[in-house]
Amino acid sequence: MKLTIERAALLKALAHVQSVVERRNTIPILSNVLITAQKGRLALAATDMDLAITESVEASASKTGSTTAPAHTLYEIVRKLPDGSQVELEAASDGGSLVIRAGRSRFTLQCLPPADFPAMTEGDLPHRFQLPATDLKAIIDRTRFAISNEETRYYLNGIYFHAATSGATQVLRGVATDGHRLARVEVPLPKGAGEIPGVIVPRKTVGEVRKLLDESDGSVDVELSDTRIRFSSGNITLVSKLIDGTFPDYERVIPTGNDKVLNVPCKEFASAVDRVSTISTEKSRAIKLAVAKGVVTLSATSPDAGSATEEIEVEYKDTALEIGFNSRYLLDITEQIAGSEARFLMADAGSPTLVRDGADESALYVLMPMRV
Repeated sequence: MKLTIERAALLKALAHVQSVVERRNTIPILSNVLITAQKGRLALAATDMDLAITESVEASASKTGSTTAPAHTLYEIVRKLPDGSQVELEAASDGGSLVIRAGRSRFTLQCLPPADFPAMTEGDLPHRFQLPATDLKAIIDRTRFAISNEETRYYLNGIYFHAATSGATQVLRGVATDGHRLARVEVPLPKGAGEIPGVIVPRKTVGEVRKLLDESDGSVDVELSDTRIRFSSGNITLVSKLIDGTFPDYERVIPTGNDKVLNVPCKEFASAVDRVSTISTEKSRAIKLAVAKGVVTLSATSPDAGSATEEIEVEYKDTALEIGFNSRYLLDITEQIAGSEARFLMADAGSPTLVRDGADESALYVLMPMRV
């Protein structure tokens, strides 16, 4: 195998592919990237056995073939090469090493046989549809903060995608929850997605897909079955296992009778929460909202640090209410609000609070209160 490729093109492709590779691997081949020289193309592939990514870029190959090289080391070498340089990759005839040349630099990396590289079998993916990259980006950006990190409840460690009906409209829904807060975002249902099963896309896959969307302005091809999902955009394909579990009936925790409506100027409110929470204890991060007509008073106390209060003018016409929240969770939600106003729909100090974006009805957030 022998090829020449422009450094920027190789670096961009390696950046995508190597991020799938885990830093520590008990199986040596999983630390490597599969490099395949084809006529006029270079294909790169990496996998962690749950998630696999392949990307192809233009290259001038004088000798076709394939090898594998340590992913992170190769990426670091290419990253440190001068801008604009031409990189030559040449695999030894016995496949035991890869030589990288650029200008006066020369590196030799130890390789493993490409035959050892695991092939990720996709099986049959019966459901296929196209989703605008902006829609997929919106779902991921506005729900992933609520993905659970608790490994015992593994079925919450991802975003739940499914087709649903909202009013009279068919939508594709993304939902994430960790038991303390819930995020639900809807986009128009793509053609062909009406019959998809509800699937839970793992956290790591969500992160890798999101990175690729930064460079995709068009649409993403999505194919899925009950156990696998494939995302394709341009010359990049990502295949992942799905979480094998049942997502809870999240509709049950979305309150419907919350009648106390509080409208807050979002940026001003978030800044006040951030300031007042400086005092709250590191563990609970508790902050209290004392809501009265036209004003909300935010307060936090800590036995070690002292206390803090701040008032902001709001729109509220109901009976006075005191309610406590985790300040970090409040900030996570207000960060997702695109409009200038956030709407809190509350019932009492012990019931879940509904948060809506004043400018966008497609997103909904639920936040559990805490005792303060």
